[in-house]
Amino acid sequence: MTLERLQSALALVLGGFVFATAAFGSYEGMVQRALFLALVIALGATLYPLWRGTRWRPAGIAIDLALVGVTLAACGYIVWNYEDIMAALPWATTVDKVLTLGLVVAILEFGRRTVGVIFPAMVLVGLAYALFGHLLPGGLSHRGFDTAFVTETLFLGDLGVWGMLTGVAATVVATFVLFGALLLHSGGGQTFMDLAMRLGGRQVGGAAKIATIASGLFGMISGSAVANVATTGNFTIPMMIRLGYPRPFAAAVEAVASTGGQIAPPIMGAAAFVMAEILGVSYVTIILAAALPALLFYLSVFVTVHVVSLRRGLALVPAEELPPWADIVAPRRVLPIVAALGGLCAGILMGRSITTAAFYGIAGLLVAYVATQAGRLPPRELFGRIVAGFEDAGKGLVIIGVLLAGAQILVSMINLTGIGVTLSSMIVSLAGDSAALVAVIVALVCLVMGMGLPTTAAYVLVAAVLAPAMIGVGIDPLAAHLFVFYFATISVITPPVCVAVFVGAGIARTNWLPAAFEAVRLGAVTYVVPFMLLLYPGMTMRGGPLAIMEAAVSGVVLVLAIPGLLSGARLTGAKIADGGVFLVAIALAIWPHDVAPFAALALLVGARVLGTRRGEVLA
Repeated sequence: MTLERLQSALALVLGGFVFATAAFGSYEGMVQRALFLALVIALGATLYPLWRGTRWRPAGIAIDLALVGVTLAACGYIVWNYEDIMAALPWATTVDKVLTLGLVVAILEFGRRTVGVIFPAMVLVGLAYALFGHLLPGGLSHRGFDTAFVTETLFLGDLGVWGMLTGVAATVVATFVLFGALLLHSGGGQTFMDLAMRLGGRQVGGAAKIATIASGLFGMISGSAVANVATTGNFTIPMMIRLGYPRPFAAAVEAVASTGGQIAPPIMGAAAFVMAEILGVSYVTIILAAALPALLFYLSVFVTVHVVSLRRGLALVPAEELPPWADIVAPRRVLPIVAALGGLCAGILMGRSITTAAFYGIAGLLVAYVATQAGRLPPRELFGRIVAGFEDAGKGLVIIGVLLAGAQILVSMINLTGIGVTLSSMIVSLAGDSAALVAVIVALVCLVMGMGLPTTAAYVLVAAVLAPAMIGVGIDPLAAHLFVFYFATISVITPPVCVAVFVGAGIARTNWLPAAFEAVRLGAVTYVVPFMLLLYPGMTMRGGPLAIMEAAVSGVVLVLAIPGLLSGARLTGAKIADGGVFLVAIALAIWPHDVAPFAALALLVGARVLGTRRGEVLA
């Protein structure tokens, strides 16, 4: 069997495992997670072989076989001894220590192969701190833990490798990855792109708006902003460049839009499910709380693109390049998407678990797809596309599986040593119990800690270390977790380690630095909205209709004023006066007073009306 055939076989087994456990129920917690992780590591060895194509490949094969072997042994040990482990809480033996070491090395090595060295290095620091932190001086020192205790924590219980994050990856996240893969392979991906072209193509800045819509739609069901840029950017960036868009601007639009998909419900880069588990609230609570900030983000990108496109005279997409509406809304294309989303919503409204609700969506999608394509496509091609969806889902789960397993190791060490509490106390002490100063410090640290990390891994890290500092000064836990999540997420467009911009700039064949500055301008509102979560409870759909209205009006003012200020938009026709109007509107919008947001909106509308009478345009 060739390596490619083995990849496909293992990916189908993993996809089938996810589908079966979503349909008929998961195994016991540790058993489900051990089986999932065994499949993930085995598949990872075929997708990311060590030293492939080099003269060192024979040694790489031996190492890969060793890593897979020790992983299978460790996971098999857990499955076989599950009942004894849960009943007796056994002491760590030499065998346990060897299996733990091998499993941890395998997780970190495949983490290195999939996302680079930064995240595995962080996990190694956490492990080293647990083992040797008692040697440190001052407040960072702890009482010390030997290898036996660390092994018992990591391997012989459900607080280490087999903890909550691995559990979420093996159930909820895995099912949604399968949901998204099948949706794309059944034609949903092309429908999203065609819909984006029709909605944005003939507007000012049409190509950039197409990128925004398409990347947002893809990003909502994707777990990685970088992967989203690489996928949709290969279509949208060349289209923008062909129509005369500056290359840095084209790269920035794609990077920012793809990043926005990570903060938009329903998946939020898989962080929605993890956040629900950490906070102990329902998934619906999380997506409702994230809805308004995500909407404001995309409105701000649209406003900025519109203003910049007007000022630069960027071309529209030619009408002949737009797909006809009749094709987009054809039942064969629309019904599978409607059935998928309908099944998902029905499951949630019926009070089923999120995994079961996602299965309902998958089932609805498959039934509608087969019903609408039967007779149009040969049976071999029809079912081949479904099989391809299962295969892609299995492959996509490798990165998510190793990252969340690695993140679980790091979180378990943070909890074991208490370093999260220590760092939170240091931040609160440094800020002098000022909630505003704590928020600023946490925001800056989140931007640094999130650099180079995928969405979910970045969130898990900052949630464990930084969210407690905000909660400690009286900030609502949900707002605190959304706050750190947003700043960790937008680190991928924040210089200097703005990996989403790097990928976009590579596709656009331009220098990343000007693209990064364009990205910061396009995403400027995203740096402000998290602070609005702390000022306005209504931003998370709490506090009643009036509170929600105040938050929404405040957000709309920021969406109009910040891009207008940064893009030099004209209101009254007098440059200095316009800048003053925007600054005053921004100040009023962030002033937590019942009347201030409405006064800010009235100021912008009044200035706009005055400018219209004088013949000015918003450009």
